[in-house]
Amino acid sequence: MSYNYLPLDEHWMSFEQIRSLLDYRQQISITFKAHEKIVQCREYLDAQGGNEGKLFYGINTGFGFLQNVRIDPDQTEQLQYNLLKSHACGLGDPVPAAIVRLMLVFKIKSLSYGHSGVQIDTVKRLLELYNQDILPVVYTQGSLGASGDLAPLSHLCLPLIGLGELMVEGVKEPAGAVGKDKGWEPIHLRSKEGLALINGTQFMSAYGMYILAQAQRLFDWADFISAISWDAFDCSLEPLHEKIHAIRPHKGQVATAASLREYLSGSEITERPKNQVQDPYSFRCIPQVHGASRGVFEHVLQVFLTEINSVTDNPNIFPEDDLILSGGNFHGQPLAMALDYLAIALAEVASISERRVFQLLSGQRGLPLFLVKDPGLHSGFMIPQYTAAGIVSENKQLCTPASVDSITSSNGQEDHVSMGANAATKCYRVMQNVEKVLAVELMSATQALEFRRPLHSSVQIEELLSRFRLSVPFNDADRVLHDDMINAIHFIQQNRP
Repeated sequence: MSYNYLPLDEHWMSFEQIRSLLDYRQQISITFKAHEKIVQCREYLDAQGGNEGKLFYGINTGFGFLQNVRIDPDQTEQLQYNLLKSHACGLGDPVPAAIVRLMLVFKIKSLSYGHSGVQIDTVKRLLELYNQDILPVVYTQGSLGASGDLAPLSHLCLPLIGLGELMVEGVKEPAGAVGKDKGWEPIHLRSKEGLALINGTQFMSAYGMYILAQAQRLFDWADFISAISWDAFDCSLEPLHEKIHAIRPHKGQVATAASLREYLSGSEITERPKNQVQDPYSFRCIPQVHGASRGVFEHVLQVFLTEINSVTDNPNIFPEDDLILSGGNFHGQPLAMALDYLAIALAEVASISERRVFQLLSGQRGLPLFLVKDPGLHSGFMIPQYTAAGIVSENKQLCTPASVDSITSSNGQEDHVSMGANAATKCYRVMQNVEKVLAVELMSATQALEFRRPLHSSVQIEELLSRFRLSVPFNDADRVLHDDMINAIHFIQQNRP
């Protein structure tokens, strides 16, 4: 763990900082300026307590359809307490720990702008949970992605009032018991605090940024693995020529072609004369397909960077302007559409990968059928391609967009929702599936490459092949390939191309 704290305030948080949080479990803090803004906003909001003639949503009113129901000042804490309890309605699987950590970071970041009205003690408790790696148990189902991620964020923040569950060193424990062990008094929520905590897009944002971090890694692997397949299938280098991509200069396409040229540089297989005039699209069009997915990645990344550097609860408080404004910054439509787009981009990388596997097994270009020395007696790599095909088909189903759906809630008050949370969890599954398909291609491509001996591929590819063989040996005869596939997945997870 790094002992350098990442300071959170109004300054822009970068993708590199997010990756450092994920890779090194860096601790976090808020700056003195953020501390002052939080305190000033709270003091301003407290000063509005005497304004009995005006209704402020969620401050002295009920929530959703109950927006016009006035709440007595002496019921303020109970109102916020009830809000957290009543909205903790999550179901499904627990959210992965890495994503819960990002939820905490992004919630603290949003509160640090001083437009939400929370107490400084509330923010400090959230910091303690993150820095001590005591993580709230949050569930994947329950958010419509519109009034914020209400149910997931309620579970995230229940431990502040001594309720809910926490993961402590991998063990689930009641938050109240953990709080007693730590000497943490439950937070006495003040006006608007519960709403500030559960309004927001931190569930969708955390999923999106985590997927983007993994997608960047997988796109790099896709380029490298496809280069191995390129040599294994004895493809012509011509489709990677710079001049082809200079006259259609999509940034991702140009970058992918350059990467493949680098990976294949010096390969004896690539440099020898070819008999075929052209190669199948799954090889020849790698720059165009992988590059298009990289272009989507860049667009989606900008959407999510804007989101995590924003205030997304409601109402918003502007002490310097003497304003409390109700709006809709919690609506997840930008994220929902971006997540649907990213899922498609990821799925296409798996789709073209599976097609390359299919070609490698076809018995063409001097390769044995199903990449085994004695096909018939041995099935070789026949069935891993089935598995990859089934996963690609599943991805197509998962890529049905969530963002075009909407279901009215709160008795019609919340009559259009983004379904961004569903888009997030679907995209997460697609990302995991891409890793599996790439692992199948890596197994198949390295197996096929061995049949090109005594010729050698490039230094980079041969070095990776040597490392991969420590995890997955060459397949001389049928064995339980499930084990090889799991080891190939672990290899991709634990290494960089």
